[in-house]
Amino acid sequence: MSMNFGSKDGILIRTMTVEDYKKIKTSDVYDGVPLLTCFGQEMIEIAEASKELFDAFHISLIEKGNCLVAVDEKDNGRVVGLVLAHETVPGDLEQQRLRINDMPESPLKRIMMFANEAKIKANFFEHYDVSKLLHSHITQVDASMRGKGIGSRLAAALMELGRSKGYPLMTAACSSFYSARQKEALGMECVYSQAYADYKDANGDVVFNPPAPHTHQRLLAIKL
Repeated sequence: MSMNFGSKDGILIRTMTVEDYKKIKTSDVYDGVPLLTCFGQEMIEIAEASKELFDAFHISLIEKGNCLVAVDEKDNGRVVGLVLAHETVPGDLEQQRLRINDMPESPLKRIMMFANEAKIKANFFEHYDVSKLLHSHITQVDASMRGKGIGSRLAAALMELGRSKGYPLMTAACSSFYSARQKEALGMECVYSQAYADYKDANGDVVFNPPAPHTHQRLLAIKL
């Protein structure tokens, strides 16, 4: 059942459907993510090769009813923003770590390993004494619509959705300076932070060098 979270300036926030997802490019979901810019064309080629895998994962999240979309009511319902989210319970991160370890070496594996390690170190379940949480996986706003508060509205709506479903906590992993600042403005607190300059490989080389002002991966949370 679809839920609406209000319309402002012609932009409606509601729960996302698979039909909404089919209207956008898979690559657009992660457009502008700072860590992806570190690998240029190589990352684009890997994303294209993994399109079916990404699509299956995204659709599985949407079908559970925990994802939201922003649509432009003045432009035939064009999708201008989205947030993909999923439930997480203790044990999920360890299972994910094992799956990542089995992946072939690639920039995608490095990014996923980095993100998984940060979530494990944040230790949300023990920190907040909860047995489940709603994790904001990715928030994306169309480049032409950024700076209009759509990302903040999506995050606030996801909090509302989480409360309605009985989640005691919402979390987010922000690789972007702007994303972290936006969520902190909504009351989310930073539980763990990792500087990119301090994250190095076995040879002592920095793995990620995103452009300024993106200097840290931040793990944030808010009680619902």
